[in-house]
Amino acid sequence: MNQKVIMFQGDSITDVGRGRDVETDKRPNLQLGGGYPSLVAARLLCDRAAEPLQFHNRGISGNRVVDLYARWKRDTLNYKPEIISILIGVNDTWHEAVKDNPNGVEVDRYAQIFRLLLEWTRNVLPGVKLVLMEPFVRPFGAVQENWLEELRQRREIVAALSKEFNAVFIPCQKILDDACAIMPQEYWLADGVHPTLAGHQLLADAWIEACRKLF
Repeated sequence: MNQKVIMFQGDSITDVGRGRDVETDKRPNLQLGGGYPSLVAARLLCDRAAEPLQFHNRGISGNRVVDLYARWKRDTLNYKPEIISILIGVNDTWHEAVKDNPNGVEVDRYAQIFRLLLEWTRNVLPGVKLVLMEPFVRPFGAVQENWLEELRQRREIVAALSKEFNAVFIPCQKILDDACAIMPQEYWLADGVHPTLAGHQLLADAWIEACRKLF
């Protein structure tokens, strides 16, 4: 039976302490970190135990879209996944806020590089199913007021790319905003950027619901 490879890619929100020592032999379903990729994998591996599902988490803390592009062949395409899930964008804004040595990625360049990445992926893996998760923040903790408009623009880009590349789109910002009507934002995010365990479960549940048709 053919294996179905599911790849999670992104920054620290995807990384969440995932293991590094499983990379050389590319063993799946191990050391997926403490975030939404692990929660998604656990649920689907349990519910679909008879299916040959292989989950990989290759998120790297601090990554911007340019960092993701630079390692895309090694860390994604070489795995030949059937499903690729991407969450990237907050560091493209955050890294510009470093006063001594800003290194953010402008919104227009973010769009250009993200599109190049997706075009490359479609060329190499024409049948791959894409899942794009919009970047998100809440206005507290590490988040600065001037980030909000820029992140809104990045979300619009991800939504547009989802349509252009026929990807599943997950509106993470709306999911978190709606959840804040139930509990305060600090319940879902630790610092305005990184989800708490409950926040990761929100994202995992949304991912599973949005991606049912892919399995």
